[in-house]
Amino acid sequence: MVSGLPGETGVFMSLAWKVTVTVILFAVAAVAAVVLIVNLLGKPATVDFTSDSSGAPVNVTLQSVGTYGSGSHPTWVSYLVENPQGQWVHTTVFQVPEHVRINVTIINYDSGSPLRNQQLGQVSGTYRNVAGLNGKLFRVINSNAGNGVAHTFSMPSLGINIPLYGNNSNANLCGAAPCTTSSPHQVIRFSFTSPGPGSYRWQCFVPCGLGFLYGNGGPMSTLGYMGGFMQVAA
Repeated sequence: MVSGLPGETGVFMSLAWKVTVTVILFAVAAVAAVVLIVNLLGKPATVDFTSDSSGAPVNVTLQSVGTYGSGSHPTWVSYLVENPQGQWVHTTVFQVPEHVRINVTIINYDSGSPLRNQQLGQVSGTYRNVAGLNGKLFRVINSNAGNGVAHTFSMPSLGINIPLYGNNSNANLCGAAPCTTSSPHQVIRFSFTSPGPGSYRWQCFVPCGLGFLYGNGGPMSTLGYMGGFMQVAA
């Protein structure tokens, strides 16, 4: 038997380890690049509310629907944003100025159900921690009564949570977005002050991804459906 030179085995092992690490790092970088490209290409449009620099309150209107009705995911629940020209845009990304009053109106066209976590039925982070439901102020929705809660508008970094009261599931609900007020709906209004510049994640915390594990996949984890960003500009 002919033996190798002293330390030869260690050299080969060291080389093999370096090659393995390089391959792993390359694979991780490739995956990250793909994810980045998908996110960049798939990012929904941004509705801009920053044209008025006077510091006046900004009015943002959204609607939540039980089924989007078209595109690659027609059965998914979704939010839409109304742009300043009055057109509904299938997006969940909007931009507002810093340190101004933001008046939000959400028109909910979806049905509701009892919450798994009753804490999500409480209003927080708004002026006086209240919101309006069809013209009447409320601080909490008991999701075990009435039509329950359909979705939430929640922005954890700002402590904002708004439960959206549901419609009767037996009603003739809107089947395709954008919905009109001729369909059964609930109008929720609330206000808060925008923070400093940054990008603030918001989403629904009611598991409503039908057909996905625990209801948390699909629209729940996809920008443009049940989650988005409020971008605050200087």
